[in-house]
Amino acid sequence: MIKVTDLTLKYRSGKGVFDLNFEIKKGEVVGYLGPNGAGKTTTIRALMGFIKQDDGSASINGLDTFADAPEIMKNLGYLPGEITFLEGMTGEEYLNYLAEVRGMKDLKRQRELIKMFEFSPKGNIKKYSKGMKQKLGIVAAFMHDPDVLILDEPTSGLDPLMQNRFVELIQEEKRRGKTILMSSHMFEEIERTCDHVLIIKEGHLVASADIETLKNSQRKGYEIKTKDNAQAVTLLTKLGFDAKLVNDIVEVYITGESTDQFIKSCSMLHIDSFDVKSQSLEDVFMHYYAKGANV
Repeated sequence: MIKVTDLTLKYRSGKGVFDLNFEIKKGEVVGYLGPNGAGKTTTIRALMGFIKQDDGSASINGLDTFADAPEIMKNLGYLPGEITFLEGMTGEEYLNYLAEVRGMKDLKRQRELIKMFEFSPKGNIKKYSKGMKQKLGIVAAFMHDPDVLILDEPTSGLDPLMQNRFVELIQEEKRRGKTILMSSHMFEEIERTCDHVLIIKEGHLVASADIETLKNSQRKGYEIKTKDNAQAVTLLTKLGFDAKLVNDIVEVYITGESTDQFIKSCSMLHIDSFDVKSQSLEDVFMHYYAKGANV
């Protein structure tokens, strides 16, 4: 449904995105991770047809994202990272305006979303809180039941309860076969909703994998306590392991090929306790952003 081939878009500052390649299949939910300035929003703007790439191509459902943008928009839901609304409108007027522009006859889905997010579209949008504006943006993006959704930091400004409601919404849309690309800083949100993850660093994709593969194929973490933790860190470091002392616990990170060597090395230590350290998507993400980390 979404295909990006050798996509390059460079700004005068030298920043941008470079030689991006990825595909998102129908019914797949993909998380797009990276810090501010990494190129997430630039990629999304190119997919939305707001800016034309310098090289390469991007398509949604076989249509060129720049040349065919008006046609694509008919069946696409978009939630920008920085939402702006038409001046002087109430939330209700804004949603009705969008419904009219989209030619919507049935507003049932709109009402369901308003109820789901406990949101009243009354009152001037200008007076809405950040959370209220975000709810309005979510309703606007989903209410016409699009097959493809592109979401840039979708839970920004939402409280924890509404963040959980949003996760439930994405899980529901996933069951219904929708195709979703979601940029986010919320690692738990990505883990709970996405099939696949793309990680972008300084305009380049540095990882593309399903979540479990990405987590399991990277470094494994262990927590050990010994009779002399400082000595254990020194020994393990000399043997080439990434070991450090954290709150009186020795944390060790290894690659899959080093597991056997690490276990054998532990026989040289007087170990009081030994535990596997659970690794979150955030741990993996930070590993890729560590100095020298590459795919």
